[in-house]
Amino acid sequence: MGDLEGKTLIITGASMGIGRALAVGLAEAGVNVVINARHEDSLRQAAEACGGRGVQVRTVVGSAGDARTVTRMSEEALRLGGFRGFIHVAGVLHPGPTVWELSEEHFREIFEASVLAAFQLIRVVVPILRSQGGGIAVFFGSGAAERNVPGIGAYCAAKAAEERLALQVAEEAPGITTFVYRPGVVETRMQQGAREARGGASEELRAIFHGFRDRGELLTPEASARALINILSGDPGRFQGRTATAKDGM
Repeated sequence: MGDLEGKTLIITGASMGIGRALAVGLAEAGVNVVINARHEDSLRQAAEACGGRGVQVRTVVGSAGDARTVTRMSEEALRLGGFRGFIHVAGVLHPGPTVWELSEEHFREIFEASVLAAFQLIRVVVPILRSQGGGIAVFFGSGAAERNVPGIGAYCAAKAAEERLALQVAEEAPGITTFVYRPGVVETRMQQGAREARGGASEELRAIFHGFRDRGELLTPEASARALINILSGDPGRFQGRTATAKDGM
């Protein structure tokens, strides 16, 4: 892992899917991790999967859209030492409804997971990294940021906003290696939820996501996580202010 071995990273959305695979992969590579998710049981299981690899693992339960949660994450990372930055994986889909059918609660949850959480990480962590002379800030993006997909309109909008925030950080804090990572089409709980979607736009959405599986296009969470780890262990600075994809790390 080059200069990340023995250092510490924060990972949001780490209780399952790509986030969990990323936490385990980084731990295997000698990186200390502070992992975060909203659900305590699944986060504890992820921590156990990272354990026994000669690194330190800390858990912080709560929404990354809450400044108090992000502050606790940064405090844990600083206590572990060698704090080098964060990877913001967390996201919520709520697939199926048209935009006008989507409840306000679900709309807020989608934007909290992607956009508000990105802002809180920027607000709390970027000043720390700047004071230390640099670090890494990785934001999970999506091809959905450039498309209008029936049944996940709020998610498309949230990912577009998150990607723009990431590129703004790259512009305003050039000493921090900041980029967007698009993980590819990955077999996760989100994929399953989209295949089983209900709501006014669900029929077309289900067809799209069933197509990914039927054509054999799905990556495993481990493959996508490994691609990002390869990018981080190589020359991540080449993606400064840009978008990296899983193909770039394979």
